[in-house]
Amino acid sequence: MKKTEFGQTKSGETVYLYELKNNNGMVATVTDFGANLVSLTAPDKKGVYDDVVLGYDKVSDYEKNGSFFGAVIAPSANRIAGASFEIDGKKYDLQINDGENNLHSDVFNGVHKRIWKASEEGENSVKFTIDSPDMDMGFPGNKVFSITYTLTDDNEIKLYYHCTSDKNTIINPTNHSYFNLLGAASGKNIEDHILTLNASHYTPVVKGAIPTGEIASVKGTVMDFTRPVRVGERIEEDFMQLKLTLGYDHNYVVDGYNKKLNHIATVSEPTTGREMKVYSTLPGVQFYAGNCIAPTVGKKNAKYNKRSGLCLETQFYPDSIHQPGFPSCVFGPGNDYESETVYAFNK
Repeated sequence: MKKTEFGQTKSGETVYLYELKNNNGMVATVTDFGANLVSLTAPDKKGVYDDVVLGYDKVSDYEKNGSFFGAVIAPSANRIAGASFEIDGKKYDLQINDGENNLHSDVFNGVHKRIWKASEEGENSVKFTIDSPDMDMGFPGNKVFSITYTLTDDNEIKLYYHCTSDKNTIINPTNHSYFNLLGAASGKNIEDHILTLNASHYTPVVKGAIPTGEIASVKGTVMDFTRPVRVGERIEEDFMQLKLTLGYDHNYVVDGYNKKLNHIATVSEPTTGREMKVYSTLPGVQFYAGNCIAPTVGKKNAKYNKRSGLCLETQFYPDSIHQPGFPSCVFGPGNDYESETVYAFNK
């Protein structure tokens, strides 16, 4: 494994990059700053490799990173209504950072903007660990988070998450990578990507992208990706759910959820022939079409804009803490959190 300096934070801490490489020529780079996935190469139909995740060349840009490129979000990804919740009869207040709600735990000082402890788990695997003390970001419990990235010779990047807490608390981490199978520096958006989701239901939202509590069928609506559909085919249609989030930004309910590793999504790009399959042990996946990416300059001076990448964020459903009909994301003593997500590419 190759380890190189990635620069220094504004407070003077040295940040490192870890390069994982398989026997096919696929390369992933991850950093101990935020445990972010910085780059990921994948082959096209001619065997040509290109970086397919949006990101930055400098640590200083990851210290800003308003779009959460490559970020590991914890303790709680997605939204919590009213930026507060109750567990075991006690109320906890969170950062109000998305209207009147909480988004991604702490936008300004979350774990995606902290240095994690790295340990090399083998030539193609690195584990990042971070402590989050009781009431850090408003969440109860002394927590220890870890994420292990492994690159396999089957062209899979595996993400294994684990967390312990000495109090019951919300644990719902995710990785917020944006994928563009044309290449992160292609300058083209993802509207011609073809998406299939193993999800016949989704969780509709109200203003603020907070779920109503309903688990609704996608059948007969623009939300249906149970068969392959071009991402941009219906994204601008006059459908209230799309209007509320400026395009797709919804949690999909994984069919056949059984806490085991299941195939939940496939994305393909017709001109390059690149294909990515997503597997997860989790009950939901947030499909975000990059509707709100602000114009910014990324790696290799690439210009990112609206829909330059798409996210498939594996997760428990948003605002599960307020919805008794949703799978619970509360973990604590004797009930550790663990999950696995795999992004697999064609050889």
